[in-house]
Amino acid sequence: MNGPVKQGYYHVMAIAVVVVWGLTYISTKVLIQQGLHPHEIFFYRFLVAYVGIWLIAPRRLLANSWKEEGLLALAGFFGGSLYFYTENTALGLTQASNVAFLLCTAPLLTAFLSAAFYKEDRLTRRLLMGSMLALCGVGLIVFGGKEGLKVSPAGDLLTLCAAFSWACYSLVIRRLSGRYPVSFITRKVFFYGVLTILPLFAVFPFRQNTAILCRPEVWSNLLFLALIASLVCFVAWNVALKKIGVLHTSNYIYLSPLVTLGASMLILGEGLTLCSAVGAVCILCGVYWVEKRK
Repeated sequence: MNGPVKQGYYHVMAIAVVVVWGLTYISTKVLIQQGLHPHEIFFYRFLVAYVGIWLIAPRRLLANSWKEEGLLALAGFFGGSLYFYTENTALGLTQASNVAFLLCTAPLLTAFLSAAFYKEDRLTRRLLMGSMLALCGVGLIVFGGKEGLKVSPAGDLLTLCAAFSWACYSLVIRRLSGRYPVSFITRKVFFYGVLTILPLFAVFPFRQNTAILCRPEVWSNLLFLALIASLVCFVAWNVALKKIGVLHTSNYIYLSPLVTLGASMLILGEGLTLCSAVGAVCILCGVYWVEKRK
């Protein structure tokens, strides 16, 4: 496999992950409707993923230094407990459309943070314009034909916190890439994600959810979130971060609303509005523009 083809493979991998993650809102919503709390959903999701990854990850327990072990803990916190708890909680406090839109600020936040910490990652005009075009496209798809954005301070701030948390996760993984196998990094992310969510159970005590977990619609969605959306997708996403870089990989997050749009058309039979069509074109053009910024 030659260089350009191999690089294209990693781009496709990142897009595939975004497609799967674009479907997780449905599973999370089902689980909340079945009576599980946001922190419980995350706990079960990452715990099952952590057990699963032991089958493929090296049996190594610790990083080379306590500093790098601390970075792994930060990755588990930013990309695990903080991100998912703030996102899932926000879904109960604000419109789902607000969450979908505000989470798509993650690539821009990643670009700003990356430029602040790495001199080689400059905020070029092409990068900013392409990102803004894609973000406008997200807005057209999310809010087109609807009442528009309704400000809900608590929920919207939590969503922005989730987006910022994911940007921090991307930069931490960048620091660790190349030093350890991706499977080892991902396993540690799951471990520290589970560990850092435990304090919440002191505030919201652990409940006996046996009856809920035995329901087919519950365990099937949890397995999807744990094994596909977490185990497989986190490994694939971390590989993409390593191979094609933080900015390129994060840029594909803009495609998430296209997944939701396609799913609503195929599954729910919804039509394609003019706003959605224009938004889709803006996203694709913006992503292409950023990818061709050099």
